[in-house]
Amino acid sequence: MATQQHEHRDAHDTFVERHIGPDDHEVARMLEVLGAASIDALVHRAVPTAILDESLDLPEARTETEALDALRSLASRNQVVTSLIGLGYADTVTPPVILRNVLESPAWYTAYTPYQPEISQGRLEALLNFQTMITDLTGTELANASLLDEPTAAAEAMTLLHRVSTTGGDTFLVDADCHPHTIAVVQTRAEPLGLQVVVTDVSTHIANQVANQLDGSDTLDGVFGVLLQEPGSSGHVRDRTSLIAHLHAHDTLVAVATDLLACVLVTPPGEQGADVVIGSSQRFGVPLGFGGPHAGFIATREEYKRSLPGRLVGVSIDSAGRPALRLALQTREQHIRREKATSNICTAQVLLAVIAGLYATYHGADGLRAIAARVHGLAHRLASGLRVGGIDVVHDAFFDTVQVRVPGRADTVIAAALGQGVNLRRIDADTIGIALDETSTPEIVDRVLAAFGLADAAPAGDGGDSTVSAEVARTSDFLTHPVFSRYRSETEMLRYLRRLADRDLALDRTMIPLGSCTMKLNATAEMIPVTWPELGAIHPFAPVGQFDGYLRLFDDLEEWLCAVTGYDAVSLQPNAGSQGELAGLLAIRAYHRSRGEEHRDVCLIPSSAHGTNAASAVMAGMRVLVVHCDDDGNVDLDDLKLQAHEHADNLAALMVTYPSTHGVFEEQIRDVCALVHEHGGQVYLDGANLNALVGLAKPGAFGADVSHLNLHKTFCIPHGGGGPGVGPIGVREHLAPFLPNHPLCAEAGPSTGVGPISGAPWGSAGILPISWMYITMMGATGLRRATQVAILNANYVARRLHEHYPVLYAGTEGLVAHECILDLRPITAATGVTAEDVAKRLIDFGFHAPTMSFPVAGTLMVEPTESESLVELDRFCDAMIAIRAEITRVAEGEWPLDDNPLRRAPHTADDVVADAWPRAYPRELAAFPAAHLRNDKYWPPVGRIDNVYGDRNVMCSCPPVSDYADDLSDSAS
Repeated sequence: MATQQHEHRDAHDTFVERHIGPDDHEVARMLEVLGAASIDALVHRAVPTAILDESLDLPEARTETEALDALRSLASRNQVVTSLIGLGYADTVTPPVILRNVLESPAWYTAYTPYQPEISQGRLEALLNFQTMITDLTGTELANASLLDEPTAAAEAMTLLHRVSTTGGDTFLVDADCHPHTIAVVQTRAEPLGLQVVVTDVSTHIANQVANQLDGSDTLDGVFGVLLQEPGSSGHVRDRTSLIAHLHAHDTLVAVATDLLACVLVTPPGEQGADVVIGSSQRFGVPLGFGGPHAGFIATREEYKRSLPGRLVGVSIDSAGRPALRLALQTREQHIRREKATSNICTAQVLLAVIAGLYATYHGADGLRAIAARVHGLAHRLASGLRVGGIDVVHDAFFDTVQVRVPGRADTVIAAALGQGVNLRRIDADTIGIALDETSTPEIVDRVLAAFGLADAAPAGDGGDSTVSAEVARTSDFLTHPVFSRYRSETEMLRYLRRLADRDLALDRTMIPLGSCTMKLNATAEMIPVTWPELGAIHPFAPVGQFDGYLRLFDDLEEWLCAVTGYDAVSLQPNAGSQGELAGLLAIRAYHRSRGEEHRDVCLIPSSAHGTNAASAVMAGMRVLVVHCDDDGNVDLDDLKLQAHEHADNLAALMVTYPSTHGVFEEQIRDVCALVHEHGGQVYLDGANLNALVGLAKPGAFGADVSHLNLHKTFCIPHGGGGPGVGPIGVREHLAPFLPNHPLCAEAGPSTGVGPISGAPWGSAGILPISWMYITMMGATGLRRATQVAILNANYVARRLHEHYPVLYAGTEGLVAHECILDLRPITAATGVTAEDVAKRLIDFGFHAPTMSFPVAGTLMVEPTESESLVELDRFCDAMIAIRAEITRVAEGEWPLDDNPLRRAPHTADDVVADAWPRAYPRELAAFPAAHLRNDKYWPPVGRIDNVYGDRNVMCSCPPVSDYADDLSDSAS
């Protein structure tokens, strides 16, 4: 019956028709405005003939039902086994109210990074809760709003300590009891920076070094910092207070990787004196997902806040003095600092951080204590049973992980455990690790004991009364803020989540016309598989044979991405675009070294490039030199020739974005690539704008050697409020031997690779099914059509608006690529009205602003994407034209510059219902600048936020209880 249905489907049943916004009639209307005979004719005018390649070898498109059935078949090849492997990953229970209303809700997963904070107050509050949770549990003063994973956080901790250290040393000690993949990522990141990583038993190493130090120096020889893990990867729990104090006495700073659930019962590292605390929040309600995405965290001292990588949510005030949230210290954003950056972190793991913070909000301190005590109790029960059976339990002090010694029998026991449906961690032929978690039960403990031949050896009960020893037990309170106790019932939690979502603007409400960020449809059919157990419940270090479905999915994606890009090989490991950049540049660096050309270290970067390009180049050990752009926004070929010739002996790479960040298909891209190759360099083509090339041109075919591919942009993985992202890299054949690999999984990359970029072998594998579904349902014809309509939509918007706002750059045919830059600088010079004024006024129309002041200050960059219909495009254009009319009224003196609907925007409901209205323009215009808004109005929760106040008064955890007084009295009444 199903086959019969599929045979009789018509074109309107295809996914392509659902994904692409404009129908054929709307396309024809837009083409008429643009004076183009067909969409093919338009695209052939926009895309240079020299690179045009419309061949695309992909399977035929499938319907949503067919694709879901096919993916279900793939997923069924995975084996869902109870995994007690540990290594920083634990199974967990996502509270259903959070699963359904956050993880599976487009109100949360389609939001963009909160750079427009007035329309991001809901997710900013959730992130502030996350930061507060981290600082409370770790005993620190300040935490950011998440990093990409735990090993990335460890690497960032290393570079932070190096920046703030006063010793001048370049040696970083890493305790041997850290997770092996954390050690490997730290080593990958340290080597290009000239930092030496020494893996050792830190306590013994320090004792020996101090004993041998005869010069009386207060510093350890060359050591600027130390990384410890507490509890250790072995499960061992130790009080490190004395060791940390000893290191501080020798001017050595300390980072500690920890486990959030352990911090509930064990004295947290911050209270033991750690300078930086890092880890993963995965076990707080985030599925395993075969390794990601998961929110890593980094927390530190207040004095290091300006060195903290990533994003920091802070409290400020709005134009009416109301408390309001924003990203604090935004000038620290690494992509703004370019070659002076110390980190290339661009995306975070916002959606996952939100889930983890809400998990703590839902359970509260008492709930977390109960979960932690139960997990520890089961571990204690397991250890007792093993000891009764004569098994050597290595450590007396542990939280959830029991390490045992079974000389020569590890493989036999692990095989027996698998027969019981349980995965254990093989440490070596004599040693096994067993890590229990929130989903563990007494029955699972009995199965583990049976694998050791110890049936009925465990004491009765679940061990819930067992407590950690007094020497390491936590005594301080945590999660005392009201937010962690007010929403304990599902009713209250459900309403809280709705209130937060209602404060935001996401793609489920409105077009998000952000240039360079590609806020396209994240289709429901693509999202459904993410929470299937066959995909979400797989441990990243499960034994080979248990994830055959994932391997087939990876093979499909790699093959399809090669077909799309013209590259020969793909690595799916990088879990963000920034990490893809680093992986690609490390591959280039390794390639030059393999040819005996270690001296090649110059990276040329156009002035128009994304700021992460320069940051990534510095992190890869390269010297950044800037290439000028000409008046049309193109790479200045003469300047490139000059610099390539001058630095020919040392040229490593050129990083170029194509189409350019100026929204133009540069005609000379083949010449640019050839010139760099002629002088011995490699071409890194930033794939941020790949959505303008898919089905029309292939970077690997027109001269590029490597690109990262933003799956969260071109291939529909949702932005999630600023993350997750996935940034795999495609490379030509000669770079394939230097793709990332992984110490715990030989299948994840070549043995000659540059090391791991992410903690998990395939990075954020849990969301790769989204892109698999997208490509499967679109097929070659659909993908090409999506690119064509993206170009059509952008040119239609540019044409409608160019009389009101000059379009800064265009190609030789007067056309833009997939985005256009509106130049407000002449308007600002003539009237004083700024790009920010226009951005905030758009909120009153119910729109998220375009990208503001990038890549050119004082401009707005608009990218409509193929997902937006003509109705929505016109609604946006009408809003922009109405705003231009308001600017004219300011220019003509009708409204003063400091009292007009643009400068006072956005307008809250409180503003427009106030008894007094001492403003130069009508309330009605403030509230309803367009007639349709009377029937469908988004009210921003706060007015324009005072950024200066926020930076002068940085507060990055939940406000004091007094700020909640009104809310508390309301709920009491």
